[in-house]
Amino acid sequence: MPDTIPITVVLDNARYQRCKLVKATAQALGIELLFLPTYSPNLNLIERLWKFTKKEVLYSKYYANFTDFQHAISSLLDNVHETHRAQLDSLLTLKFQAFENTATSQ
Repeated sequence: MPDTIPITVVLDNARYQRCKLVKATAQALGIELLFLPTYSPNLNLIERLWKFTKKEVLYSKYYANFTDFQHAISSLLDNVHETHRAQLDSLLTLKFQAFENTATSQ
């Protein structure tokens, strides 16, 4: 049997992600499910990308119609890996500082 690469899927704790079907399917496929702590969008990389997208496309900008707004988002996401590479390299990193729960450490 060939060596397999371990697969871990990071999930954000939505109720439908914790259902029996998801867990059973993941187990059957040999996939580890890693659930992020509740209320921790800063740990979810897609949330960071959405925040960056809103900052670049939405804040202090006016769009005459929805099509222009939609084009601005699509254009940013299509080219973000080239036009904002340095910002993404620091924003979409798995390095972060963790703090102990002060209520339990006293």
